Amino acid sequence: MLFHRENLRVALGQFALPQFRLRSRSVSRPRAPIALTATGLLIAIAVLLPIVYLVIRSVGAGEAASEMLFRARTGAIVVRSLVLVVVVTAGSVAIAVPLAWLTTRTDLPGRRWWVVAAVLPLVVPSYVAAMVAVAALGPRGMLQGALDRIFGIERLPAIYGLPGAALVLVLLSYPYVFVTVRAALRRMDPALDEAARGLGYGPGRTSLKVTLPLLRPAIAAGALLVALYTLSDFGAVSLLGYETFTWAIFIQYETTFDRTAASALSLVLIAVALGILLLDSATHARGRYHRSTSGAVRPVSNLSLGRWRWPAAIGVGTLVTSAVIAPLGVLCFWVARGASAGGVEFPWPSAWNSLRVSLLAAAVSSALALPVAILAVRFAGRFAAFLDRATHMGFALPGVVVALALVFFGVNFAAPLYQTIALLVFAYTVLFLPAASGAIKTSLLQVNPHVEEAARSLGRSEVKTILQVTLPLITPGILTGAAMVFLLTMKELPATLILGPLGFKTLATEVWSAASEAFFAKAALPAIMLVLAAGAPTAFLLLRESRRASDDGEGRSPGGNGA
Repeated sequence: MLFHRENLRVALGQFALPQFRLRSRSVSRPRAPIALTATGLLIAIAVLLPIVYLVIRSVGAGEAASEMLFRARTGAIVVRSLVLVVVVTAGSVAIAVPLAWLTTRTDLPGRRWWVVAAVLPLVVPSYVAAMVAVAALGPRGMLQGALDRIFGIERLPAIYGLPGAALVLVLLSYPYVFVTVRAALRRMDPALDEAARGLGYGPGRTSLKVTLPLLRPAIAAGALLVALYTLSDFGAVSLLGYETFTWAIFIQYETTFDRTAASALSLVLIAVALGILLLDSATHARGRYHRSTSGAVRPVSNLSLGRWRWPAAIGVGTLVTSAVIAPLGVLCFWVARGASAGGVEFPWPSAWNSLRVSLLAAAVSSALALPVAILAVRFAGRFAAFLDRATHMGFALPGVVVALALVFFGVNFAAPLYQTIALLVFAYTVLFLPAASGAIKTSLLQVNPHVEEAARSLGRSEVKTILQVTLPLITPGILTGAAMVFLLTMKELPATLILGPLGFKTLATEVWSAASEAFFAKAALPAIMLVLAAGAPTAFLLLRESRRASDDGEGRSPGGNGA
């Protein structure tokens, strides 16, 4: 199964190279080195350990866990979580599909710039966006203050609860659908639309009857990402006071001596996430979405928007302003306000902690992802398939669940590691390992296996071939995976809150703790630093993708190894 954090690689614009496998019947598959196989087995055990322990603890609790599972309050949390998932998913699809069509198939002014701007909400953590929403749109927020001076409005409707959480999460998660749908539109043969118009269909009817049905798989893939992201979110729902599973689990962990309730709720959250995945698999259409005959795909001819050209640009600009520009403006306002009052201090220790653990997590995840990717691609078999699926198990879960499992394990069996940087980095590795292995596998699939076969025929062993030939060729994939893990680690909040050492603060925890107490001026500067730090790997990935697209446009030799 492919889960949401690995799919984030696709949601960031398909930064890695496209996946296709170069096969040759004459290439015999070598046997995996014992050291590589043993390393892969240890990685699988380590990744599965916290999840297995969580299940064992919940089952061992017996009646206490059963009572927690079947309480009316648990059912209410399920309903509230699913309602938020449905609202956010529907809203994201409603925004992303027209936006992808406008930036791909029309003469929208500045559409290349809008494509980059539309992806930027992915670098904004949900707790930062929630803090901005409360500061700007709350009952006594910035908007209310402006309206009070002009119209005498003393109070605005509360933004807390479902409306605020849904608004924030829609503005942050629509890019997941946008990039998958836009990629599908770019691959779609425009001859299909031209044939429909030749039969008398207008532009609107062609989009509804021809284009939209062909986009169903891409829309479903993006919607799945949004659903799982919404289900796992902690920052926005906690700051906006909408109780879902992640917040309820955290509250149970923080406020009760008996953590059985937290572990039982974690199992329910796992079941809901798996249910969403199974529902997605069951509803996949059985139809075919590829050409039934051979042929070359021609460049698309942009549709003229006519008099709607500039209104469409204003609409897209309003969306980007609401999702990116306005939040940054609000943060800058609070920084300036805090500085004028002398209450702004640069959180250098927290920034250093964020940078340190993110770099450690990126290095460890990339190192452990290498054997996983090499076994999955070059030594495919039952064990490689098991290893690949096992490493995705932690990736499918919210950070709060994995952190809770590691707390239980650390307290009972690994006390010296409890509340240490080592255990925190291990949690990040469990959560984000597939982000690194996915990028490395994509790069490895582009390396012609004949290159490695030639090295072996010259007397190099399997290990030397991997070290001297394979690794240099897949360095771009390793860097991409490391950048993805760095980005995800910088934004991760619940795992850091639960597993961080005493007194250990990162930019994420600084923002959350200050915003939860409504100290917006104190939270604004670390929030800006966090967005900028998270944007750095995103800019790297965007530039790499842009460079690759430019190289492809210039026409690379089809005989290259593609590495």
